[in-house]
Amino acid sequence: MGLNDTPGGSRFTIGIFGKRNAGKSSLINSLTGQSIALASRVPGTTTDPVYKAMELLPVGPVMLIDTAGLDDQGELGSQRVEKSMEALRKCHLVIYVADPEVGARPQRPPQSQCPQQLAQQQQCPQQQSQLAHQPQSLQPQQTHQPQPVDISDPGEKKIPGNPDSQSSAGNWDARNFLDKEESEFIHQLETRKIPYVIAVNQSGEDTDFLNKNYGTDTQVFTDAALKLGIDQLKKAIIRNSGETEKEAGLTDGLIEAGDLAVLVTPIDTAAPKGRMILPQQQVLRDILDKGAYTIVTREGELDQALNALGRPPKVVITDSQAFRLVDSIVPPEIDLTSFSILYARQKGDLKKMTEAAAVLGDLKPGDKVLIAEACTHHRQKDDIGTVKIPKMLRKLEPEVDIHWHSGASFPDDIREYKLVIHCGACMLNRPEVQYRIELAEKEGVPVTNYGLTIAFCTGILKRAVAPFGIRI
Repeated sequence: MGLNDTPGGSRFTIGIFGKRNAGKSSLINSLTGQSIALASRVPGTTTDPVYKAMELLPVGPVMLIDTAGLDDQGELGSQRVEKSMEALRKCHLVIYVADPEVGARPQRPPQSQCPQQLAQQQQCPQQQSQLAHQPQSLQPQQTHQPQPVDISDPGEKKIPGNPDSQSSAGNWDARNFLDKEESEFIHQLETRKIPYVIAVNQSGEDTDFLNKNYGTDTQVFTDAALKLGIDQLKKAIIRNSGETEKEAGLTDGLIEAGDLAVLVTPIDTAAPKGRMILPQQQVLRDILDKGAYTIVTREGELDQALNALGRPPKVVITDSQAFRLVDSIVPPEIDLTSFSILYARQKGDLKKMTEAAAVLGDLKPGDKVLIAEACTHHRQKDDIGTVKIPKMLRKLEPEVDIHWHSGASFPDDIREYKLVIHCGACMLNRPEVQYRIELAEKEGVPVTNYGLTIAFCTGILKRAVAPFGIRI
């Protein structure tokens, strides 16, 4: 795949947040080396989040999100802030851009002392003694000499939000640049366990000196206009990327090098012309990356394909909509699951989502079920989310009350629902899916997905999750 072909759901997502005019757009332009975001001194220039795909080694493919100011005002401004907070749900890492003119701003070294002179004074005991006799207002405010950023050992990482990992640089701690609302936002990141870096932007010509003496893994001084501190910010991103939970491969634990897998991919009216759909592409690539073998067939040719093999496959992975037919063809000693269930394990919590599927057997008249889909594709007459699954639900309970929600957003209040049935979420990343599941858990609403729902309705849920060690 080319750079822009890597799906957004598979990219490491970095959100750029901050107040209006903090320099977020200028900073993302400097990070990418392109003018992708409109930068202006006019507050509120950025409206909807701006997404930019790029490659940042050794992290790999990343998605940068430039967001509107968190202090945007008015009815339209509040909508912009809401969109920014929606973008936060997707983030593996946050760069919070602090404005040095806000908060308890530390005093810069006096203009009469350039960074080089101050550095010399820090190294010379005699000069340090002389400095101690200067007026208090001329002394740099710090409790003791902080440790500079050390990038020589990529294996040594510090945890964002851990006080032990922060610089003890006194007033030069980046948190001193934040006001109450900004500090609350950082607290929210820590509560949600989202790693972050505070970038004190517009730091001027002292930027390099400030990074050398006061930079840490989670605070960097930058000046986007002067193109200063950008390399240090990239290094901080690389370091903190290791603090996020690593996403498991789609077929981890199912397929090993040398194994054979069979993929069953129906070609119906919903299938895009001339190509496979994203889940099929990604599973195929994951199998190839493991050094395993695969054959791809439609459900109508599956029987002949299995008979033509010289050995039985390790696993058969099918589109969930073909579960009933495929289950009747594949011998019971061969593992069987679906693309959708692989995504439930990779991005969600397969055990909890399997337990949630059991709610389908307890539906009562008037129970409300929410069918949530992440994308907004053109609906076909036999669409899975609006036609096929509703038919299955009404066979279980004719008077079930079905609601739908599609797109990048997700309802804030879902307490009225008995169950949420989510799509496979191939277009979403793990943080976004985890957010949705956690939101539902807080409301006491179980969440399952399309594949698990179809497996339950066709009576093969037990077989479909058995390859993952789940017993029901």
